[in-house]
Amino acid sequence: MKERKEGLVSVVIPCYNAAQFIEDCLDGLKCQKHDKIEVIIVNDASTDNTLDVVEKWLENSNPHFQTIICNLPVNTGFAGALTVGYFMSSGEYIAVNDADDISHPLRLNKQVNFLLENPDYDLIGANYKVFYNADSIEDGQKSNWLQYGNSIQECYAAGGHCVCHGTILFRGKVFDMIGGPTRRINGAEDYEFIVKFLNAKLKIDNLTDVLYYYRNHDQQRSKTFYGGEKSD
Repeated sequence: MKERKEGLVSVVIPCYNAAQFIEDCLDGLKCQKHDKIEVIIVNDASTDNTLDVVEKWLENSNPHFQTIICNLPVNTGFAGALTVGYFMSSGEYIAVNDADDISHPLRLNKQVNFLLENPDYDLIGANYKVFYNADSIEDGQKSNWLQYGNSIQECYAAGGHCVCHGTILFRGKVFDMIGGPTRRINGAEDYEFIVKFLNAKLKIDNLTDVLYYYRNHDQQRSKTFYGGEKSD
């Protein structure tokens, strides 16, 4: 297996035409209290100026973390971009952050601490709020569809879904063993990835803390498939 850097969180951001939102996403990561971070931006052949916005942000913001930009020559889709980012990661932990969403400053710190305190767990999600304007994210609506503890296994066994994919943080060694999300199920890759963990008898949970802010907008990917927010 790949030798991974202890304590490092590799944050993977798959992005396609995210120029309008990517700065807010990166600002949220810059504010993280966890100090060992690398950010991997997988630009999935965007046709807008996503790359220019990212490069300008890096130049002006001087973030404390290393940033890796991978510009894919062709659009591979959500699962393909994620998997590329996972392969490029060096961290003991891997986190997802969708390009249009924002992480709470304590997100990575609390999730890493959970896995440190619970070595028998391999993936941890979190609660989140839905927002429309980045200036008022704390006023957003709190989600009510997540499950916790043993209820997660029961939910997926019954064909349900109860983990917000954008909030997950998991052990890098697990990706090295079981791989990333499938590209065969367009629109349900996040569901399949959680099921892959459960089928491998790996333990997962959600934190009740609101540690993520999910942006509701007309171009978001989940509305293409489900008309709502909970699959992203």
